[in-house]
Amino acid sequence: MLDLDHRFGLSERGSDFRTELRAGLTTFLTMAYIAFVNPQILADAGMPFDAVFVATCLAAAFSTLVMGLYANYPVALAPGMGLNAFFSYVVVIELGHPWEVALGAVFVAGLLFVVLSLTPVRRWIIDAIPFGLKMGISAGIGLFLGILALKNAGIITASPATLVTSGDLVDAAPILALLGFCLIVALASRRIPGATIIGVLGVTAAGIGMGVSEWQGLLAAPPDPTPTLLALDIAGALQVGMISVILTFLIVDLFDTTGTLIGVAKQANLLDAEGKLPRIKRAVIADSAGTVAGAMLGTSPVTSYIESGAGTSAGGRTGITAVVVAVLFVACLFFAPLAQSIPAYATAPAILYVACLMTRALADIDWPEITESAPAVVTAMAIPLTFSIADGIGIGFLAFVVTKLLAGRFRECSPAMIAVALLFAAKFAFLD
Repeated sequence: MLDLDHRFGLSERGSDFRTELRAGLTTFLTMAYIAFVNPQILADAGMPFDAVFVATCLAAAFSTLVMGLYANYPVALAPGMGLNAFFSYVVVIELGHPWEVALGAVFVAGLLFVVLSLTPVRRWIIDAIPFGLKMGISAGIGLFLGILALKNAGIITASPATLVTSGDLVDAAPILALLGFCLIVALASRRIPGATIIGVLGVTAAGIGMGVSEWQGLLAAPPDPTPTLLALDIAGALQVGMISVILTFLIVDLFDTTGTLIGVAKQANLLDAEGKLPRIKRAVIADSAGTVAGAMLGTSPVTSYIESGAGTSAGGRTGITAVVVAVLFVACLFFAPLAQSIPAYATAPAILYVACLMTRALADIDWPEITESAPAVVTAMAIPLTFSIADGIGIGFLAFVVTKLLAGRFRECSPAMIAVALLFAAKFAFLD
């Protein structure tokens, strides 16, 4: 244990091995859905479900292990929601590119991401984000998580008239989810260890007992990964018509990851006194390497997961949390039926609890300084309402720079802020 303490800095960060194990399990439980949702989405693009299932688990395990061992952060990674939808429904179905070419585009974008991660450019961009915007990003991710949680629980649903509306609140799933959320909050207020896990497993057991969800079993042999393994078409991805696709993958992955790292690090008190993230280079290398590996295995871009906040809320502070998640994703290959037994409405309470914790970042904004606070609030609102961390950050960047310009305080905008704002303006104008 002394070696682990020295290697990961457990005592320094106020954690211990048992807490890290619990945090890793918590994070995995809240994001295990991706192992089954991602193959479903990519299957719409014609990719074989079983092979993508294996690729998803292995890409998540590899990138999360690198994050834990190399960057020493309690952040888990996996193929990103939103990016997988863009892969299937835009690149393959709408634009008509074969899924092998789309994988090639993911690979090229991943390589560009690696190059940015190895140079000072990435840290230059991240460090240039004003503190208020960072707090807005953290709160925005919290609100984004809240919408996802309420949606997964069936508490809210889509509406053509009002965008969202209430779901069937007398249905068993919303009721169980709300009770699970209240249980987690109550246990957390009593400082009972494992409050989040108790809530997730308690709701799962209650749902199975009531017949709302089914026990899927325990073990199954891992499927054959070869249909998608190294099936990417890099030559096809280097065509002129794929430039916008590659840039979209790169930009969205870049800022999804940036926003998530800032949000989770803020929630875990891992930012330094200036609001900067130490060892950011190692963290983004883990992310970019995961995208490259994922393309080779046969899945859409890998990104840091906002559900990592569930693990940090359970006490995770070091890379051991990430290592545990990586091991569980490997185990998921063999325990797929068990993971399938945990329904979305059972993980929704944990995600909603994390949303509440992360939204508290709004309290740290400099409210009297309107040119700082207003763009931060816009960022916080835009992230959930655009349903995109990257687009929300882009809107916030543009609001910040334009506000400072019109207020006669343009000198307060760093060159990196201006460059990124122009980059987002180009993306919105030509790539969306």
